[in-house]
Amino acid sequence: MLGPHGSGVTVAQVAAQWVLLYVATARSAKNMGMAAQRVRDYLVPFMGEAPITAVRPDTVRGYRLHLHDRGLAPRTVRHLLTDLRCMLGWASESGIVERSPFPRRVMPRIQEEPPDRLWPDEVEALLAIPEPFAFVVRLGLGTGLRWGELCRSRREHVELGMLVVSQTKSSRIRRVPLTAALSREIGARSGRLVPYSEGASSSFAKVVRRHSGVAGFHVHQLRHTFACRWIESGGSLPALQQILGHASVVTTQMYARLSDDAVRREAERINGASDVR
Repeated sequence: MLGPHGSGVTVAQVAAQWVLLYVATARSAKNMGMAAQRVRDYLVPFMGEAPITAVRPDTVRGYRLHLHDRGLAPRTVRHLLTDLRCMLGWASESGIVERSPFPRRVMPRIQEEPPDRLWPDEVEALLAIPEPFAFVVRLGLGTGLRWGELCRSRREHVELGMLVVSQTKSSRIRRVPLTAALSREIGARSGRLVPYSEGASSSFAKVVRRHSGVAGFHVHQLRHTFACRWIESGGSLPALQQILGHASVVTTQMYARLSDDAVRREAERINGASDVR
């Protein structure tokens, strides 16, 4: 264990303890590995030998500039700085430093990007591929489940027209509503609904790309497309948050920006009503 107030303790030592104690108990195994890699590849080379007590707000600002000079994307820089902020907060909580030196207004701005969704002609091409691949596409488009959740879904998980999702990213049970057609289709099956393993998303995507001709397809587009279509059909943001299993509605808000076609249809409806008056 590290001593109080970081006497003679380096940033690298604090980072190692943070990964071992905090990250191991607060994040998944996958995210623990990613955090350890980010510490090893970025944080330690920049300030690992420095005493933790020597880290100042300008040290953090210098780290951000260093990451930027390495050509990293703003989103990647934000992830790295988020880890550093978490580590320094843990060090303060643990008494290694008196207070976190992480400054305000150091995070890079992230340019808003629309969700990577499928468009109607692409959906049509995907639904025309052979079975059982087309069923997996229909299931993804109809539920918005993550790939791992799709792979763990079973016929017996359907209750009263809802698909019960128990092994989730947030560890909370979700109940996802099914259309009547999809509910009937699932009811005619048995056991696992998706004949792929959780680690085979790339293999499935390759098959779909080959059969559909949609060159940029990846499995998470099914989830993005479900969410966009929900909003465009007038579904509420809180309901979508619950269906997708987002911890915060802020995450769900990325889908709140309607497509141009949806905005155009709404404008035509409003303008048509005005003309009648």
